[in-house]
Amino acid sequence: MAVFVWDKHKRPLMPCSEKRARLLLARGRAVVHKRYPFTIRLKDRVGGDTQPLRLGIDPGSKTTGLALMRETDSTESDGPQRHVLCLFDLVHRGYQIKKSLEQRRGFRRRRRSKNLRYRAPRFNNRTKPKGWLAPSLQHRVDTVMAWVERLSKLAPVTAISQELVRFDTQKLDNPEISGVEYQQGTLLGYEVREYLLAKWGRECAYCGTGDTPLEIEHVVPRSRGGSNRVSNLTLSCHPCNQAKGSLPLADFFSRDKGLRKRLKANGLSADARLERVQRQLKQPLRDASAVNATRWALFNALKTTGLPVAVASGGRTKYNRQRLGIPKTHALDAACVGAFG
Repeated sequence: MAVFVWDKHKRPLMPCSEKRARLLLARGRAVVHKRYPFTIRLKDRVGGDTQPLRLGIDPGSKTTGLALMRETDSTESDGPQRHVLCLFDLVHRGYQIKKSLEQRRGFRRRRRSKNLRYRAPRFNNRTKPKGWLAPSLQHRVDTVMAWVERLSKLAPVTAISQELVRFDTQKLDNPEISGVEYQQGTLLGYEVREYLLAKWGRECAYCGTGDTPLEIEHVVPRSRGGSNRVSNLTLSCHPCNQAKGSLPLADFFSRDKGLRKRLKANGLSADARLERVQRQLKQPLRDASAVNATRWALFNALKTTGLPVAVASGGRTKYNRQRLGIPKTHALDAACVGAFG
Protein backbone atom coordinates (compact mmCIF):
# COMPACT_ATOMS: atom_id res chain seq x y z
CA MET A 1 0.00 0.00 0.00
CA ALA A 2 1.42 3.38 -1.00
CA VAL A 3 1.59 6.33 1.37
CA PHE A 4 -0.41 9.45 0.54
CA VAL A 5 1.57 12.70 0.36
CA TRP A 6 0.51 16.33 0.79
CA ASP A 7 2.63 19.38 0.13
CA LYS A 8 3.24 22.21 2.57
CA HIS A 9 -0.16 23.78 1.78
CA LYS A 10 -2.09 20.49 2.11
CA ARG A 11 -2.46 19.87 -1.61
CA PRO A 12 -2.22 16.26 -2.84
CA LEU A 13 0.92 14.98 -4.52
CA MET A 14 1.77 11.60 -5.98
CA PRO A 15 1.73 8.78 -3.38
CA CYS A 16 5.13 7.37 -2.46
CA SER A 17 6.43 4.04 -1.20
CA GLU A 18 6.59 3.14 2.48
CA LYS A 19 10.40 3.19 2.40
CA ARG A 20 10.50 6.73 1.01
CA ALA A 21 7.93 7.87 3.58
CA ARG A 22 10.10 6.48 6.43
CA LEU A 23 13.13 8.33 5.08
CA LEU A 24 11.22 11.62 4.79
CA LEU A 25 9.95 11.27 8.36
CA ALA A 26 13.35 10.26 9.73
CA ARG A 27 15.08 13.24 8.09
CA GLY A 28 12.51 15.69 9.38
CA ARG A 29 11.25 16.65 5.93
CA ALA A 30 7.69 15.43 6.62
CA VAL A 31 5.22 14.93 9.45
CA VAL A 32 2.41 12.43 9.93
CA HIS A 33 -0.88 14.07 8.98
CA LYS A 34 -3.28 11.07 9.10
CA ARG A 35 -2.85 7.51 10.29
CA TYR A 36 -5.57 5.89 8.19
CA PRO A 37 -5.14 6.03 5.32
CA PHE A 38 -1.55 6.83 6.26
CA THR A 39 -0.74 10.32 4.98
CA ILE A 40 2.33 12.48 5.41
CA ARG A 41 2.70 16.24 4.84
CA LEU A 42 5.93 17.65 3.45
CA LYS A 43 7.44 20.63 5.28
CA ASP A 44 9.70 21.94 2.51
CA ARG A 45 7.79 21.50 -0.74
CA VAL A 46 4.99 23.39 -2.48
CA GLY A 47 3.38 21.84 -5.56
CA GLY A 48 4.97 19.37 -7.94
CA ASP A 49 4.40 17.25 -11.03
CA THR A 50 1.67 14.63 -10.89
CA GLN A 51 0.64 11.71 -13.09
CA PRO A 52 -2.85 10.47 -14.07
CA LEU A 53 -4.46 8.44 -11.31
CA ARG A 54 -7.57 6.31 -11.81
CA LEU A 55 -9.85 5.10 -9.03
CA GLY A 56 -11.45 1.73 -9.79
CA ILE A 57 -14.70 0.73 -8.05
CA ASP A 58 -16.18 -2.76 -7.88
CA PRO A 59 -19.58 -2.40 -6.15
CA GLY A 60 -20.82 -5.37 -4.17
CA SER A 61 -23.73 -6.24 -1.92
CA LYS A 62 -21.61 -6.96 1.16
CA THR A 63 -18.19 -5.60 0.17
CA THR A 64 -17.10 -2.94 -2.32
CA GLY A 65 -13.56 -2.89 -3.66
CA LEU A 66 -11.57 0.28 -4.37
CA ALA A 67 -8.26 0.43 -6.25
CA LEU A 68 -6.11 3.50 -6.81
CA MET A 69 -3.98 3.06 -9.93
CA ARG A 70 -1.39 5.04 -11.86
CA GLU A 71 -1.92 5.02 -15.62
CA THR A 72 0.82 5.25 -18.24
CA ASP A 73 0.34 5.69 -21.98
CA SER A 74 0.80 2.65 -24.17
CA THR A 75 1.28 2.28 -27.90
CA GLU A 76 -0.77 -0.92 -27.91
CA SER A 77 -4.45 -0.89 -28.88
CA ASP A 78 -5.56 -2.56 -25.64
CA GLY A 79 -5.26 0.70 -23.72
CA PRO A 80 -3.01 2.27 -21.08
CA GLN A 81 -0.92 0.33 -18.59
CA ARG A 82 -1.99 0.31 -14.93
CA HIS A 83 0.14 0.21 -11.78
CA VAL A 84 -1.79 -0.47 -8.58
CA LEU A 85 -0.91 1.84 -5.69
CA CYS A 86 -3.57 1.12 -3.04
CA LEU A 87 -6.32 -1.45 -2.50
CA PHE A 88 -9.31 -1.07 -0.16
CA ASP A 89 -12.23 -3.31 0.83
CA LEU A 90 -15.31 -1.51 2.19
CA VAL A 91 -17.53 -3.81 4.26
CA HIS A 92 -21.14 -2.61 4.14
CA ARG A 93 -23.65 -2.79 7.00
CA GLY A 94 -26.73 -3.08 4.79
CA TYR A 95 -28.11 -6.22 6.41
CA GLN A 96 -27.53 -4.89 9.93
CA ILE A 97 -29.39 -1.71 9.00
CA LYS A 98 -32.28 -3.72 7.56
CA LYS A 99 -32.47 -5.86 10.70
CA SER A 100 -32.48 -2.77 12.95
CA LEU A 101 -35.26 -1.15 10.91
CA GLU A 102 -37.38 -4.29 11.07
CA GLN A 103 -36.89 -4.41 14.83
CA ARG A 104 -37.89 -0.75 15.17
CA ARG A 105 -40.96 -1.36 13.02
CA GLY A 106 -41.99 -4.21 15.28
CA PHE A 107 -41.64 -2.06 18.40
CA ARG A 108 -43.70 0.76 16.88
CA ARG A 109 -46.38 -1.61 15.65
CA ARG A 110 -46.72 -3.10 19.10
CA ARG A 111 -47.03 0.31 20.77
CA ARG A 112 -49.68 1.45 18.31
CA SER A 113 -51.75 -1.71 18.58
CA LYS A 114 -51.56 -1.79 22.38
CA ASN A 115 -51.96 1.85 23.39
CA LEU A 116 -53.26 3.74 20.39
CA ARG A 117 -55.98 1.59 18.87
CA TYR A 118 -58.14 4.66 18.30
CA ARG A 119 -55.64 6.19 15.83
CA ALA A 120 -56.42 5.87 12.16
CA PRO A 121 -53.91 3.90 10.04
CA ARG A 122 -51.36 6.03 8.20
CA PHE A 123 -49.88 3.61 5.71
CA ASN A 124 -51.72 5.11 2.73
CA ASN A 125 -50.85 8.79 3.13
CA ARG A 126 -47.08 8.68 2.86
CA THR A 127 -45.14 9.14 -0.37
CA LYS A 128 -41.48 8.69 -1.19
CA PRO A 129 -39.51 11.06 -3.42
CA LYS A 130 -38.39 10.01 -6.86
CA GLY A 131 -35.21 7.98 -6.78
CA TRP A 132 -35.71 6.99 -3.13
CA LEU A 133 -33.64 4.04 -1.92
CA ALA A 134 -34.11 1.96 1.19
CA PRO A 135 -31.71 2.97 4.01
CA SER A 136 -29.83 -0.31 3.71
CA LEU A 137 -29.20 0.43 0.01
CA GLN A 138 -28.57 4.17 0.41
CA HIS A 139 -25.90 3.28 2.97
CA ARG A 140 -23.90 1.50 0.24
CA VAL A 141 -23.97 4.54 -2.03
CA ASP A 142 -23.12 6.99 0.77
CA THR A 143 -20.20 4.89 2.03
CA VAL A 144 -18.63 4.55 -1.41
CA MET A 145 -19.06 8.27 -2.13
CA ALA A 146 -17.51 9.21 1.22
CA TRP A 147 -14.39 7.20 0.38
CA VAL A 148 -14.26 8.55 -3.18
CA GLU A 149 -14.27 12.10 -1.83
CA ARG A 150 -11.69 11.19 0.82
CA LEU A 151 -9.29 9.61 -1.66
CA SER A 152 -9.76 12.50 -4.09
CA LYS A 153 -8.50 14.86 -1.37
CA LEU A 154 -5.54 12.63 -0.52
CA ALA A 155 -4.36 11.94 -4.09
CA PRO A 156 -4.67 13.74 -7.46
CA VAL A 157 -7.35 11.43 -8.89
CA THR A 158 -8.09 12.29 -12.53
CA ALA A 159 -10.61 9.59 -13.55
CA ILE A 160 -12.96 6.96 -12.13
CA SER A 161 -13.84 3.49 -13.43
CA GLN A 162 -16.97 1.77 -12.14
CA GLU A 163 -18.24 -1.74 -12.75
CA LEU A 164 -21.75 -0.58 -13.56
CA VAL A 165 -23.33 -4.03 -13.49
CA ARG A 166 -22.08 -7.49 -12.74
CA PHE A 167 -24.65 -9.01 -15.07
CA ASP A 168 -27.89 -7.81 -16.61
CA THR A 169 -30.55 -10.48 -16.02
CA GLN A 170 -32.90 -8.96 -18.60
CA LYS A 171 -30.19 -8.94 -21.24
CA LEU A 172 -29.25 -12.53 -20.39
CA ASP A 173 -32.83 -13.65 -21.06
CA ASN A 174 -33.19 -11.51 -24.19
CA PRO A 175 -29.84 -10.44 -25.67
CA GLU A 176 -31.53 -8.44 -28.45
CA ILE A 177 -32.59 -5.72 -25.97
CA SER A 178 -29.39 -3.77 -26.55
CA GLY A 179 -27.39 -5.85 -28.98
CA VAL A 180 -25.44 -9.09 -28.82
CA GLU A 181 -21.98 -7.57 -28.59
CA TYR A 182 -21.23 -9.14 -25.21
CA GLN A 183 -21.88 -12.60 -26.68
CA GLN A 184 -19.24 -12.20 -29.37
CA GLY A 185 -15.47 -12.10 -29.40
CA THR A 186 -13.24 -12.57 -26.36
CA LEU A 187 -16.04 -11.97 -23.83
CA LEU A 188 -18.16 -14.87 -25.10
CA GLY A 189 -19.87 -16.61 -22.17
CA TYR A 190 -18.38 -14.52 -19.36
CA GLU A 191 -21.66 -12.75 -18.50
CA VAL A 192 -23.75 -15.95 -18.43
CA ARG A 193 -21.16 -17.94 -16.49
CA GLU A 194 -20.65 -15.17 -13.92
CA TYR A 195 -24.41 -15.04 -13.33
CA LEU A 196 -24.62 -18.82 -12.86
CA LEU A 197 -21.62 -18.90 -10.52
CA ALA A 198 -23.26 -16.31 -8.29
CA LYS A 199 -26.68 -17.96 -8.38
CA TRP A 200 -25.52 -21.50 -7.59
CA GLY A 201 -22.83 -20.66 -5.05
CA ARG A 202 -19.87 -21.80 -7.21
CA GLU A 203 -20.68 -25.47 -6.68
CA CYS A 204 -22.37 -28.29 -8.59
CA ALA A 205 -26.12 -27.77 -8.37
CA TYR A 206 -26.73 -31.54 -8.23
CA CYS A 207 -24.12 -33.10 -5.92
CA GLY A 208 -22.79 -30.00 -4.14
CA THR A 209 -19.14 -30.50 -5.12
CA GLY A 210 -17.27 -27.21 -5.13
CA ASP A 211 -13.54 -27.76 -5.77
CA THR A 212 -13.89 -29.00 -9.34
CA PRO A 213 -14.32 -27.52 -12.83
CA LEU A 214 -17.99 -26.71 -13.45
CA GLU A 215 -19.86 -26.96 -16.74
CA ILE A 216 -22.97 -25.12 -17.92
CA GLU A 217 -25.87 -27.59 -18.08
CA HIS A 218 -29.51 -27.46 -19.24
CA VAL A 219 -31.95 -28.39 -16.47
CA VAL A 220 -34.63 -29.31 -19.01
CA PRO A 221 -32.65 -31.06 -21.79
CA ARG A 222 -32.73 -29.60 -25.28
CA SER A 223 -34.02 -32.94 -26.58
CA ARG A 224 -37.10 -32.51 -24.37
CA GLY A 225 -37.87 -28.96 -25.45
CA GLY A 226 -35.57 -27.08 -23.08
CA SER A 227 -34.43 -23.61 -24.14
CA ASN A 228 -31.15 -21.73 -23.91
CA ARG A 229 -32.63 -19.10 -21.60
CA VAL A 230 -30.59 -18.45 -18.49
CA SER A 231 -33.51 -19.59 -16.32
CA ASN A 232 -32.99 -23.10 -17.74
CA LEU A 233 -29.23 -23.18 -17.14
CA THR A 234 -27.28 -24.34 -14.13
CA LEU A 235 -23.77 -25.48 -13.24
CA SER A 236 -22.73 -29.09 -12.70
CA CYS A 237 -19.56 -31.12 -12.41
CA HIS A 238 -18.51 -33.31 -15.33
CA PRO A 239 -19.75 -36.65 -13.83
CA CYS A 240 -23.20 -35.18 -13.10
CA ASN A 241 -23.41 -33.53 -16.51
CA GLN A 242 -22.59 -36.80 -18.28
CA ALA A 243 -24.85 -38.94 -16.07
CA LYS A 244 -27.89 -36.66 -16.40
CA GLY A 245 -27.82 -36.59 -20.19
CA SER A 246 -31.40 -36.23 -21.41
CA LEU A 247 -33.05 -37.37 -18.17
CA PRO A 248 -35.62 -35.14 -16.49
CA LEU A 249 -34.53 -33.62 -13.21
CA ALA A 250 -36.73 -35.82 -10.97
CA ASP A 251 -35.72 -39.04 -12.75
CA PHE A 252 -32.03 -38.15 -12.50
CA PHE A 253 -32.21 -37.75 -8.72
CA SER A 254 -34.27 -40.91 -8.23
CA ARG A 255 -32.45 -43.28 -10.59
CA ASP A 256 -28.77 -42.35 -10.80
CA LYS A 257 -26.74 -44.35 -8.27
CA GLY A 258 -23.56 -42.38 -8.90
CA LEU A 259 -25.31 -39.14 -7.95
CA ARG A 260 -26.66 -40.66 -4.73
CA LYS A 261 -23.17 -41.90 -3.88
CA ARG A 262 -21.67 -38.42 -4.39
CA LEU A 263 -24.47 -36.84 -2.35
CA LYS A 264 -23.87 -39.28 0.49
CA ALA A 265 -20.15 -38.47 0.43
CA ASN A 266 -21.03 -34.77 0.79
CA GLY A 267 -23.53 -35.45 3.59
CA LEU A 268 -26.59 -34.55 1.49
CA SER A 269 -29.86 -36.31 0.72
CA ALA A 270 -31.30 -36.70 -2.76
CA ASP A 271 -34.79 -35.45 -1.89
CA ALA A 272 -33.52 -32.35 -0.08
CA ARG A 273 -31.10 -31.58 -2.91
CA LEU A 274 -33.82 -31.93 -5.55
CA GLU A 275 -36.06 -29.57 -3.60
CA ARG A 276 -33.20 -27.06 -3.32
CA VAL A 277 -32.52 -27.14 -7.07
CA GLN A 278 -36.20 -26.61 -7.89
CA ARG A 279 -36.43 -23.76 -5.40
CA GLN A 280 -33.20 -22.12 -6.55
CA LEU A 281 -34.36 -22.12 -10.17
CA LYS A 282 -37.19 -19.75 -9.22
CA GLN A 283 -35.40 -17.73 -6.57
CA PRO A 284 -34.04 -14.31 -7.56
CA LEU A 285 -30.57 -13.20 -6.56
CA ARG A 286 -30.86 -11.05 -3.42
CA ASP A 287 -27.29 -9.77 -3.59
CA ALA A 288 -27.58 -9.07 -7.30
CA SER A 289 -30.82 -7.21 -6.69
CA ALA A 290 -29.10 -4.99 -4.11
CA VAL A 291 -26.25 -4.20 -6.51
CA ASN A 292 -28.57 -3.56 -9.45
CA ALA A 293 -30.78 -1.29 -7.32
CA THR A 294 -27.86 0.95 -6.37
CA ARG A 295 -25.70 0.88 -9.51
CA TRP A 296 -27.32 3.87 -11.23
CA ALA A 297 -27.61 5.85 -8.01
CA LEU A 298 -23.87 5.38 -7.46
CA PHE A 299 -23.11 6.23 -11.10
CA ASN A 300 -25.11 9.47 -10.91
CA ALA A 301 -23.44 10.36 -7.61
CA LEU A 302 -19.98 9.77 -9.11
CA LYS A 303 -20.77 12.13 -12.00
CA THR A 304 -21.32 14.96 -9.51
CA THR A 305 -17.61 14.80 -8.59
CA GLY A 306 -16.72 16.42 -11.92
CA LEU A 307 -14.29 13.62 -12.83
CA PRO A 308 -14.69 11.53 -16.02
CA VAL A 309 -16.46 8.28 -15.12
CA ALA A 310 -15.91 5.19 -17.28
CA VAL A 311 -18.15 2.14 -16.85
CA ALA A 312 -17.70 -1.52 -17.73
CA SER A 313 -19.47 -4.82 -17.17
CA GLY A 314 -18.58 -7.64 -14.82
CA GLY A 315 -17.81 -9.85 -17.80
CA ARG A 316 -15.00 -7.50 -18.85
CA THR A 317 -13.67 -7.44 -15.27
CA LYS A 318 -13.58 -11.22 -15.05
CA TYR A 319 -11.94 -11.50 -18.47
CA ASN A 320 -9.18 -9.08 -17.41
CA ARG A 321 -8.66 -10.91 -14.11
CA GLN A 322 -8.36 -14.34 -15.70
CA ARG A 323 -6.18 -13.01 -18.53
CA LEU A 324 -3.67 -11.67 -16.02
CA GLY A 325 -3.97 -14.58 -13.56
CA ILE A 326 -5.09 -12.39 -10.64
CA PRO A 327 -6.91 -13.98 -7.66
CA LYS A 328 -10.49 -12.93 -7.01
CA THR A 329 -11.10 -10.27 -4.37
CA HIS A 330 -13.27 -7.18 -4.51
CA ALA A 331 -10.26 -4.86 -4.35
CA LEU A 332 -8.42 -6.69 -7.15
CA ASP A 333 -11.62 -6.74 -9.20
CA ALA A 334 -11.69 -2.95 -8.88
CA ALA A 335 -8.21 -2.85 -10.40
CA CYS A 336 -9.44 -4.91 -13.37
CA VAL A 337 -12.48 -2.78 -14.26
CA GLY A 338 -12.56 -1.50 -17.85
CA ALA A 339 -10.19 -1.91 -20.78
CA PHE A 340 -6.44 -1.65 -20.33
CA GLY A 341 -3.29 -3.22 -21.72
